[in-house]
Amino acid sequence: MKKNIISLWLMLTICGLSTAQKHSVQIKVLTEQEQEPLLGATVYLANLSVGATTNFDGVAILENLETGDYELTISYLGFETINSIITVPSENQMVFYLKESTNALEEVVLQSLRSTRTIQKIPTRIEYIGLEELGEKVAMNPANISMVLRESTGIQMQQTSLSSGNTNIRIQGLDGRYTQLLRDGFPLYGGFSSGLSILQIPPLDLRQFEIIKGSSSTLYGGGAIAGLVNLVSKVPEEEPQLDLMLTQTHAGGSTGNIFYGEKKGKMGWTIYGSAHYQKVYDPEDDGFSNLPETTTFSLNPKLFFYPSNKTSFWFGINGTLDNRHGGDISRVENGQNGIHQYSEKNNSKRISSQAVFETQLDSSRTFIAKNSISFFDRSLEIPDLTFLGKQWNSFSEISLNNRSKKLDWVFGANLYTTNFNEDSESLERDQKDVTTGIFVNNIYDISNNWILETGLRTDYAKDWGFFALPRISLLYKTDFNFSSRIGGGFGYKIPDIFTEEASLINFNNIIPIDKNALDAERSYGVNLDFNFQTRLSEQIGFSINQLFYLTAIKKGLLLNPIDTQLFQFVNADGNVTSKGAETNIKFTYKDFRWFLNYALIDTRLNFLPGNPQKPLTAKHNIGSVFMFESPKWRIGYETYYTGKQLLSDNTKTVDFVTMGLLAIRNFDWGSIFVNFENFTDRRQSRFSPLVLPPHENPTFPEIYAPTDGIIVSAGLILKPFGNNQNH
Repeated sequence: MKKNIISLWLMLTICGLSTAQKHSVQIKVLTEQEQEPLLGATVYLANLSVGATTNFDGVAILENLETGDYELTISYLGFETINSIITVPSENQMVFYLKESTNALEEVVLQSLRSTRTIQKIPTRIEYIGLEELGEKVAMNPANISMVLRESTGIQMQQTSLSSGNTNIRIQGLDGRYTQLLRDGFPLYGGFSSGLSILQIPPLDLRQFEIIKGSSSTLYGGGAIAGLVNLVSKVPEEEPQLDLMLTQTHAGGSTGNIFYGEKKGKMGWTIYGSAHYQKVYDPEDDGFSNLPETTTFSLNPKLFFYPSNKTSFWFGINGTLDNRHGGDISRVENGQNGIHQYSEKNNSKRISSQAVFETQLDSSRTFIAKNSISFFDRSLEIPDLTFLGKQWNSFSEISLNNRSKKLDWVFGANLYTTNFNEDSESLERDQKDVTTGIFVNNIYDISNNWILETGLRTDYAKDWGFFALPRISLLYKTDFNFSSRIGGGFGYKIPDIFTEEASLINFNNIIPIDKNALDAERSYGVNLDFNFQTRLSEQIGFSINQLFYLTAIKKGLLLNPIDTQLFQFVNADGNVTSKGAETNIKFTYKDFRWFLNYALIDTRLNFLPGNPQKPLTAKHNIGSVFMFESPKWRIGYETYYTGKQLLSDNTKTVDFVTMGLLAIRNFDWGSIFVNFENFTDRRQSRFSPLVLPPHENPTFPEIYAPTDGIIVSAGLILKPFGNNQNH
């Protein structure tokens, strides 16, 4: 009897141990074509709602699994998703092969249109820059986003000041004030606060760029005549992510960045910090700075709350402190003495808050409310002139999204205010604007091949009147990798004194905006593009996108002299037209990528005799980027050609070619990189002077080429955890 009891006890114990035993499974993910490991692929078990990401060997380990069958999903951007059933335990490592998708953008969801559709199902033409490409641009310039935008087809970064480095974005040849710059859908950089904005946005906490070219005021209100750029921030993930980045340039630039994000249960948070110092830099030894002495600090914490799987709320604060001092180097370093009189100081502070509440009302309807308040304070000092100003901006919006099988609707209303106050005793140039708007946008699947998008916004701007802004886009797509989009819309821009022309004279002696004498600028635009991709062979992929566009601006804002000292703004008696074409070609072969682009930009000032080309706008621009990409290495060689440009005095510049070389070595703990930007040292001083005498009161010619020349940088990115390139 006792033996039987012992035997029974042993059997129950063994069975219990067997039942409680946990198993580990190794999943290896390779590319189907090259059979190479994929870093950062997501391996997910739907039964348990748990997952892991693959390491540099393409291996993900799933632990603490009980015996049984599991639904396995493996996904990676640019590859077709695998769904399979696996049985645990398994004695051998499980190997899966991912097939490269015919369209790498099928799963990309965009924010700019307030839609949950993927990029391939939206009729509006949107250019997308993802996390992978952003990682390369961060290595090239970790201090700000200018590099990301400069190397996009049809976009020009126009430097307006040698001493401060101030730079504006031009889309398809149109001035920077016609481009709306958004951060997570918030217009934080309008009017006075657009000053130095491109140079004060570091890129490490961004996960994607969305660029819409052409009149886009229907989407977010006035200002998007040339287009809009939406900067989309990273959000917290279940797996914590920590990025530490340190960069040093041979020109005396030092940059440190840190990003941390984590989601735990119903709470999540991200925090981003950046510090940048640039020593005054003079590569041609003429005694004047090509890069000003710069100290910049940025901090951006965000808190996320998920009370349920249908509702979310996040709140963030973004603050930047930026001080720049350039000009005569002896004056900058040692103070004023003798002939060393000229310097330019730019000190600015900006702080903004953003809040977004989103809730799913039912299976088809979603309600979103958002608000932002921003403050910008800038002082500009040059000899015999001090310009001081502060601006408050606010933006509030509510929207209702209704989605069905074939039809998407977005209804909304928003309120946008700006309040600029200048600290001046001579000129009263304060300006307050209040704009209210209502909008509706609709996307309709006519058939499997045709999708139609229509929209209408009506804005009322106090002192400027009503603006009705319709837009329409049509997408045609086939089952054999061809698609075409055609679209058009209207835009407008409320006048203010913050134009490129005014910036060139440091806003000196410009009389206030006369709301009774000026009209708002108006625009219309249309674009047509064709997209095709295929495989030329089993190993060679090919894609091409061809865009044609036209934008016309009526009653453009001009700065004219009224006597020997004062300037005033007037409306142009004639249109500004920008028409042209953009071509983007991509070849792929195993780990190699070759990108080719060409931009024809024909921007004409039709209000002047002879309809001349707009100054400082190259008509022909060509780019080539050759990349080698493997799990361990990323190496890029780029070449850019900039054609001849017309200066304001009607003389032509020389054309020039710049080249760059980037190498990134990836490790389990992060990456190291080295970048040779403009390594042929093409700079304007090699073609024409950047500074004209006399030394104590210099004149600065227009800037049409790089001013800093070659910049060699090196650095490292530490990723203690969350090293996943597919986030």
